[in-house]
Amino acid sequence: MKKHLFFLSTALFLFTPLFSQQGRDNEEAEIPPAEEKKTGFNFGILPTITYDSDLGFQYGGLVNLYFYGDGSRYPKYNHSLYFEVSRFTKGSGINRFFYDSDRLLKGIRTSFDLSYITDQTNRFFGFNGFETVYNPSWVDDEDTTHYHSRVFYAYGRKMLRIKADFQRKFGGTDFGWVAGFSIYQFKVGPVDIDRLNKGKAPDRMLPDTAGLYDRYVEWGIIGEDEADGGWVNYLKAGVTFDSRDNEPNPMKGIWTEATLQFAPSFMGNGDYGHTKISIIHRQYFTLIKNDLSFAYRIAYQGIIGGKAPFYSYPLLITSFMKGAYSEGLGGAKTLRGVLRNRVVGKGIIYGNAELRWKFTRFHFLKQNWYIALSGFWDWGMVVQDVKVDKTHVVPGPGETYSDYFSDRKDGLHNSLGAGLHFAMNQNFIIACDYGVALNGQDGNSGLYIGLNFLF
Repeated sequence: MKKHLFFLSTALFLFTPLFSQQGRDNEEAEIPPAEEKKTGFNFGILPTITYDSDLGFQYGGLVNLYFYGDGSRYPKYNHSLYFEVSRFTKGSGINRFFYDSDRLLKGIRTSFDLSYITDQTNRFFGFNGFETVYNPSWVDDEDTTHYHSRVFYAYGRKMLRIKADFQRKFGGTDFGWVAGFSIYQFKVGPVDIDRLNKGKAPDRMLPDTAGLYDRYVEWGIIGEDEADGGWVNYLKAGVTFDSRDNEPNPMKGIWTEATLQFAPSFMGNGDYGHTKISIIHRQYFTLIKNDLSFAYRIAYQGIIGGKAPFYSYPLLITSFMKGAYSEGLGGAKTLRGVLRNRVVGKGIIYGNAELRWKFTRFHFLKQNWYIALSGFWDWGMVVQDVKVDKTHVVPGPGETYSDYFSDRKDGLHNSLGAGLHFAMNQNFIIACDYGVALNGQDGNSGLYIGLNFLF
């Protein structure tokens, strides 16, 4: 089986505050009494060192730069710049720049994302959740009877993303508008087996066999005109309501958005012009002042017109990206513990519920810190199916139709888990979440180390 070793360097994280000016007047901002107000520049740095038996070593790091100005708005920042560069030695990697500010354009919050992400083994389990069958033994190289390949449920993908969002509130109220655009270029194809096998011992080499993606192309479920990828270009418009008291980890308030996202044919989408709708509601409750809160999110997203290419189905609409990926369902940003992209359809609903407890606060390296524990329940399902033509399905030797399709409607995919979070100056937050899938068709469990609370 695929094994993952996480090297957290000298500890779970390494922060280096490179330059920071500090103020001591706490009367201008609503911050916990134990905290010192931050001014000027502040850096958070996190190295990335992991290993995957198929992808190789991952190495690199990320830097998040905050500018607090004179500190009168702390913990709110004036500008945030995020840089991440990481590589796997066998070709996968993340290259990302993200900028966020409500001071660049007067009265308008601006966020911009530029990313180029290569993935040698992007997860692919078919469409419509439980309608498609996941066979764990097919990816278990210790099961000599049923084993196909460790990357049977995967294809190669390179994604370029350019995304900009603009938001403004109406007349000092919590209501506002959101608008933006996003440009994606996808290059997809079979997993590059030769590249992944380079340098491997013979008993660890991946077999040169067709994966699920290859079979979907052969059977015509994925059309020839979309099998190699393409461009997806969106315009977005919507309304928001945002009364959160602190964006990185609110203790109270509501954050709701309703958005339409258009991919018109004349913008380079060709025969795949379509329109998506997204409604996301998030709410936060204080249970113990400053320390314990309950948060939940519930969302719907669907296609209300046109035809979308298969590689765009997992993309999730959001007005603010909290990580390198905004897609699913399944994985670090949606259903923790469920296999990434296990639940893919034209329309989905999903939700998350979390208890968050800041159990200690302290000063270290001249910075304000807290550590928080969380417990969560994640769930989701397909509510608008992808129409799958199965008339040309021909299972391989020793396989049956039921190895691929169950022919039943999707149901709830659930996971439970817990998290540990380290926060510096309330904004730079290291998140370590561990989730367990409650159905074997969704995998076993997942460990996720990254930035920020989920929502």
